[in-house]
Amino acid sequence: MKSIRTILLVALLQAVAVSPAFAADEFAQIKSSGVFKVGTEGTYPPFTYHDESGKLTGFDVEIATDIAKRIGVKPEFVEGKWDGLIAGLDVNRYDAVINEVAVTDARKVKYDFSTPYIASHAALIVRTDNTTIKTFDDLKGKKSANTLTSNFGKIAKDHGAEVIAVQGFNESIDLLTSGRVDATVNDSLSFLDFKKHKPDAQVRIAAIDNSADSDKSAVLVRKGNPQLVAAIDKALADLKADGTYGKISQKYFGKDLSQ
Repeated sequence: MKSIRTILLVALLQAVAVSPAFAADEFAQIKSSGVFKVGTEGTYPPFTYHDESGKLTGFDVEIATDIAKRIGVKPEFVEGKWDGLIAGLDVNRYDAVINEVAVTDARKVKYDFSTPYIASHAALIVRTDNTTIKTFDDLKGKKSANTLTSNFGKIAKDHGAEVIAVQGFNESIDLLTSGRVDATVNDSLSFLDFKKHKPDAQVRIAAIDNSADSDKSAVLVRKGNPQLVAAIDKALADLKADGTYGKISQKYFGKDLSQ
């Protein structure tokens, strides 16, 4: 007859053996629940924002909605401030973050990414009448409005700027136009969308960072979920192949960004 200690040890070893499978099977859980929970900012046009009626919309919102549809579930968006958005994955607030999250080596250590679905460039934005800031190096000793943990904020800091914390793109532009900061390093596509809606705004792009590796964004998920990543990758490939991606990007940026 086995001792109680032996029985407990066997049970423990069995639990340890199967627990990784349960932990890694998030895709099955999403399919079972019928809901794909997505963390997003809601204050970052044209990627994720609220329209005049208050409805959450944007390029990333439509991409996320289409991914969920192709997986066979419904999207559920959970909004949060950028500085805590990625950390929300750690406490299981959602299944993925879709908020133009840049693919970086530091993030790949802790999280997994889908295939990149969009690429943009860091733009150095100043007031129209600013003649002293012409390059990123001119940020040294200047104030730049940025979210503290964003890739753009890091670029500003690396060039010697004092980063003034904001919650999103619109607040960055507000501080810039009011003269409370000298510049903002921000997304070139967001700026083009902003100027499309407000062509008379007294801001301009002084310089563009064309480095190839810092501009790719992808869907961010927890480590150890290859089935989920594969499903997202397939959905992204399919929506590009059938023209859906092109239509969405035309709507928000005026051109097909699928190529």
